[in-house]
Amino acid sequence: MVVCVCNALKERDVREAARSGCQNPLAAYAAFGRRPQCGQCIPFARALIAEERAASAA
Repeated sequence: MVVCVCNALKERDVREAARSGCQNPLAAYAAFGRRPQCGQCIPFARALIAEERAASAA
């Protein structure tokens, strides 16, 4: 699933960044050399990162 149309970031990219230690959307985007453009994706990216962090804590 596409998370960010502006940057062509997919769900797997954001989850991978979260598993690599990124704790927020800005850090996740920066891991791929990108930054949010319009901001519509931030809530979804934040939720994906929270899911990955919760899964790693369990």
